[in-house]
Amino acid sequence: MKIFTLTFWAGFALFFLLVLPGAHAQDPRFTQYFASPWNLNPAMTGAFEGRWRVTANYRDQWSSILPDVPFRTYAAAADVRLGVSRNDFFALGVGLMHDEAGTSRFSQNKAQLGGSFIKQLAGGPRRASHFVSLGAQLGFGQNSIDWGRLWFSRQFDPTTEAPDFSAGNGEPNAGANTDVYLDFNAGILWYTLFGSEGGYWSAGAALHHLNQPVVTLAEDNSEQLYSRLSLHTGGLLPMNENFGLMPGVLVMQQGPAFEADLGMNLRYSNNDRNELALRLGAWSRLGNRLDSGVQLDAVSVVAMLELERWMLGVSYDITVSSLAVANNSRGAFELSLTYFHPAERKSRVVCPRF
Repeated sequence: MKIFTLTFWAGFALFFLLVLPGAHAQDPRFTQYFASPWNLNPAMTGAFEGRWRVTANYRDQWSSILPDVPFRTYAAAADVRLGVSRNDFFALGVGLMHDEAGTSRFSQNKAQLGGSFIKQLAGGPRRASHFVSLGAQLGFGQNSIDWGRLWFSRQFDPTTEAPDFSAGNGEPNAGANTDVYLDFNAGILWYTLFGSEGGYWSAGAALHHLNQPVVTLAEDNSEQLYSRLSLHTGGLLPMNENFGLMPGVLVMQQGPAFEADLGMNLRYSNNDRNELALRLGAWSRLGNRLDSGVQLDAVSVVAMLELERWMLGVSYDITVSSLAVANNSRGAFELSLTYFHPAERKSRVVCPRF
């Protein structure tokens, strides 16, 4: 069984590495990636305890240096689990994302439908349970720029020493948006449940933009969206019946851009019927600079509250790279909210609360 598992993961990773090269442009991201499962891995569709789930995420970045036009990301998703057999489930979901950045309000808009199949591989009353989920998403996207917010040298009036927005800008592509493009994502997730205190561990891999869609704002159709490879692992390691450690690692590669997020949350639970749990942790983000390799970009503080069906997360990024000189170390603020609707009856295929 161990040899099969190692061979499976090695082959899967090799497949993703072989299909990764090519394309251009990049995706928005969340510090609380574990609270945005739809955007992390299509295989996490339906990977929760309950009947259906709704998630919402908001990120506000660099408002300290761009107070009027900060980078903002909004995302929402909903998914539902449907029984196939006693040990297997099928899940369906839908997700939306809007991201905008800078003076031009460069925007990325996406809408996707997804599904996954969750299979129990092994487990029993006295053995750890193992599950695997395969997922995919298919959707549409469009990028745009608010050209009315921009001015060009042809519009500068030397008499008034100010831009004349009524004058033509002479730009051949001004006012153009990208065509509506097709987008395809796929992923796999493995997780195991162990221990009487609800411990678990998971590992997954996903490849977004398998079809490398064209996202050009010009007429030459030369700008494509880089495929994004994501590898992630993490879990809950119980220390006793009330406390546990939740380490995690996310590694992403998208074209020339590399990022790694790693850290740990400390979780406290009262273990009552109406469970109340608190998480507090610190995370670091590493990123690459094309001229000087990988460097520490930010340190994040995360706090989360779990109350029965709800989970609320708050985080703040503290910039530690050279950009800290300009923004006084004030990076990004982020909120996440998740609602879990309980199942009508207890399922044999259980899931952790990531």
